[in-house]
Amino acid sequence: MNLALWIVTGLLAVAYLLSGGGKVIVAKEKIAAFGPSAQWVNDFSAGGVKAIGALEVLAAVGLVLPAALDIAPVLVPLAALGLALLMVGAAITRLRRHEVTLMAVDMIYVVLAAFVAWGRFGPESFVH
Repeated sequence: MNLALWIVTGLLAVAYLLSGGGKVIVAKEKIAAFGPSAQWVNDFSAGGVKAIGALEVLAAVGLVLPAALDIAPVLVPLAALGLALLMVGAAITRLRRHEVTLMAVDMIYVVLAAFVAWGRFGPESFVH
């Protein structure tokens, strides 16, 4: 179980470090030009998109560093929970936009983040 949690945590961290970093660095208009799956940015201000990106980067860092450095490892499940909540918001945005297929992808991320939060709060907690 610990290995599965680390694998899912690592994959989530990489995915959100890249996607969040992109949202922080790339202009909103250029993100919207990526295609139909990126049209959600039109529902948010440029600052809002950058804030979402910053939250994703912080969550990615919070998923790995506290446990890796053994400094406040309770932050790992809290970061996973925050990421799950962020993705619930993404799914709601997709639902509002009638992008049900893309919403299903967001829900997969919710489940993965919730799995990490559950595992690190419960059976594979870092607290001994």
